[in-house]
Amino acid sequence: MTAPLIARALTAAAFAPYGDVLEAAGAPDRMINAGLCGRFHDRARLEFLDGRAGISLFDAEARHLPYTLDLMERHPLGSQAFIPLDGVPMLLCVAEDDNGRPATPRAYLSQPGQGVNLLRNVWHGVLAPIGRAGRYAVIDRIGPGDNLEEFYFDQPLTVEGPQP
Repeated sequence: MTAPLIARALTAAAFAPYGDVLEAAGAPDRMINAGLCGRFHDRARLEFLDGRAGISLFDAEARHLPYTLDLMERHPLGSQAFIPLDGVPMLLCVAEDDNGRPATPRAYLSQPGQGVNLLRNVWHGVLAPIGRAGRYAVIDRIGPGDNLEEFYFDQPLTVEGPQP
């Protein structure tokens, strides 16, 4: 039996190889609207080989820990950003590529208010709000061509929450 995958807290530094953490933390880059609004500027490395950026809304059912990771997917033609609308944390399982299949996955657990941008071609698990259902704004590529590759594990992995 494979050892469980332990979800870690989502941080910008740890997640950088896979994408960007989207959050309004720290001081804003600039103040706008007569000083009444802080702008956290250009926080995602969006990339689309062709097509255009589109915004979709996802309404995902709750998942719980421990979680069974049996499927990962990637998008070869464009990045994909998830921005929580309800503040529901999400489990993020990501992996680098290993000759057309996911390498050893890593797991992160977002905090309320954190979103992510997954870089083009990064293997990732499906949208998994933890504890309750969640709605998300998703920014990704809209256009012709197949922008989805899926990989099913022969032996699913178990993901557990952070250890005390």
